[in-house]
Amino acid sequence: MENTITRSPGSVIVQAVLEGGPSTIPDASRTQMVSAIDEKVKLPHYGGYEHFERVGEIDQVSPPERITYYWTMRTEIAE
Repeated sequence: MENTITRSPGSVIVQAVLEGGPSTIPDASRTQMVSAIDEKVKLPHYGGYEHFERVGEIDQVSPPERITYYWTMRTEIAE
């Protein structure tokens, strides 16, 4: 699995693909490395955060190489 990294026992890191959200998010930012158990990804973008959530279950026996997360909302950075 080329895009799967194991940092420590029980901590599998996979490639997250971020779908949806503002068109101003650069293509390079739409791929992130996250823990395979993360259900949400928060991406800093233009003074706020774009929120993405995983849809579907993860196969616990054989972690996938990529997990797709879909945009759900935007929040502003508190000052």
